[in-house]
Amino acid sequence: MHTPELFRDFLVIILASLPVAYLCLRLKLPLLVGLMLTGIAIGPYGLGFISDLEGIEILAEIGVMLLLFTIGLEFSIRKLREMKTLVLVGGGLQVGITVVVTAFIASSFGREVTQAIFFGFLIALSSTAIVLKSYVDRQEVDSPHGRAAIGILLFQDICVVLMLLLIPILGGKDVVTLTAILLKLGTSLGSLIVIVLLAWLLIPPFLKQVVRMRSTEVFLLTIVLLCLGLSWITFQFGLSLALGAFIAGVVLADTDFSQQATTEILPFRDVFNSLFFVSMGMLLSLAAFVENIGSVALLVAGLVVGKALIIWGIVKLLGNPQRVAVTVAVGLAQVGEFSFVLAKSGRAQGLMPDTDYQIFLAASIITMIATPFMISYAPQIGSFVQGILKDGRVGGIENAEDDEAHVTSSGGLKDHVIIIGYGLNGRNLSRVLRSVGVHYTVLELNAEAVKAAKELGEKINFGDATRAEVLKHAEIEHASAMVLAMSDPHAARRSVKLARHLNENIYIIVRTRYVSEISELYGLGANEVIPEEFETSIEIFSRVLHRYGFARNVIENQIELIRRQGYEMLRSAKMPAERSDAVGVALDAASTESIRVDERSPTIGKTLGELDLRGKTGATIIAVQHEGETKISPGADYKLCRNDAVVLLGTREDLDKAVQLINPQDNAAEQTIGGFNA
Repeated sequence: MHTPELFRDFLVIILASLPVAYLCLRLKLPLLVGLMLTGIAIGPYGLGFISDLEGIEILAEIGVMLLLFTIGLEFSIRKLREMKTLVLVGGGLQVGITVVVTAFIASSFGREVTQAIFFGFLIALSSTAIVLKSYVDRQEVDSPHGRAAIGILLFQDICVVLMLLLIPILGGKDVVTLTAILLKLGTSLGSLIVIVLLAWLLIPPFLKQVVRMRSTEVFLLTIVLLCLGLSWITFQFGLSLALGAFIAGVVLADTDFSQQATTEILPFRDVFNSLFFVSMGMLLSLAAFVENIGSVALLVAGLVVGKALIIWGIVKLLGNPQRVAVTVAVGLAQVGEFSFVLAKSGRAQGLMPDTDYQIFLAASIITMIATPFMISYAPQIGSFVQGILKDGRVGGIENAEDDEAHVTSSGGLKDHVIIIGYGLNGRNLSRVLRSVGVHYTVLELNAEAVKAAKELGEKINFGDATRAEVLKHAEIEHASAMVLAMSDPHAARRSVKLARHLNENIYIIVRTRYVSEISELYGLGANEVIPEEFETSIEIFSRVLHRYGFARNVIENQIELIRRQGYEMLRSAKMPAERSDAVGVALDAASTESIRVDERSPTIGKTLGELDLRGKTGATIIAVQHEGETKISPGADYKLCRNDAVVLLGTREDLDKAVQLINPQDNAAEQTIGGFNA
């Protein structure tokens, strides 16, 4: 393709995508659906605006690489080690069982064994790009179902290498011995290990040198080079381009530059990734779809239902509750983008006739278009199935230490805290509660994390907080508080509603990343909702106000006002009034301030009666600390000494006058040594 033609096609795609994207957002439809529909409309089988897909597919491949690079930045080597069971066992079973079942069904329809196995390869893969983008947009990457889905997807992507090696053998055109296959596969996997180790050793120190140049442009070019360069290297060793980009992201995730790398690469990722989804739609022939609509519908139904059942059984086998297993199964019940790569290769080897190819493309694209909708409804489907199919076991909750003041007559917990989620916030909270002697119990859905924590003596159990049986085993009826520190918004909402139903008096605190969740969580019964970004903002402005000399009670009143209003001041796009009534009352109210008498102060040696501080300034000395001894309400005959700590009571204006009188040579805002509530 000539460059001007590629440039024209690129402009056509952007021009066609913008109105469709606007319409999807107005109708609250997933943007991915609009992009694929755009591809169907302007592609060679639609209006024909794009006649040659070769150049567009190259740009789309870059989009997939950038997507997996940013996904890799969300992980680290430590996280991948924690997911080894999901990747090896979950992914291995899913691919193996799906290939066998698909091959059996295809053989029963008269297909040759080699063809049937090839069809199994195509169906076994799910869409890494669509699923991961959906989970990232919904901020569910760290949720239990997000971790399980990603573990299975990683194994699928690794299996693409083996599948590509086996296609020529299945086609019967290339005579390759088993030894040659094992040798090539071993070489590819060995190369992968070497690439990861070298990247882990060389990239972080190299980036440190780049950062020292203090150039945003050089840093961006370096990040792009690492992403595309590692992709090219892995491709040279028989691995996929996307896998190399993912490795680059994982390596960078363990460095201090991951956040900046994500920020710099996001705009490029979104543009090129949009091209990928448009190019997927361009492959669909509407004429072939209409001609074979019955076969396409049958394949879509069988693919979605059959694949979902297989994945549901595997995820459930790994010890996950029904809700998580169903959510993962629904999310992965589609055909993946790498299946198109395999389909092209198999078609060239004679494993896929043109009719089968078009039927497969139509069914695949339909499942991919449906995936964002399926993922959005997956939690509700999972909760519905969980209500029908009860888990065979309910994790018991470890009782706290035998303490008569904290156990009920039945030997259970009382006045304890239930912590939902054992991530960073959950671990920190449990440490603090243990150190101060507050009884608690933890519920977590990551079986490996539960096992590791139990070995360290943690009061933790495997359990799903969206189930009444689990919360009852945690003695929620006798609990004083429940803290939800999970990364699953849908489960958090269900847990809050259920907990409030089981215990009307329990104090519920919820951590959330979603601003839109605040009002709904309060409506469901939460006592406090803590959005991470807003709490960071509160910490920042409280320090700024303290720097400007505002008394501590004024700052705390302002913080309390913001929290009591559900962070409305921070959520609203409107500028706040110059000074609200509540803030005005707080500023005008009496407050306290502490200052230390400077060695040059004119008040040294004078009695409080001689100073007449109240008459001159309106402020009152309510306490004095002299050589470590505190005198409350010192008398009029008390003489001030050098380095005395004086506690003043009064309005902000009175306090400023008193500070200037005691230490006139200093700035009032710099003299204070602490403020206290009146």
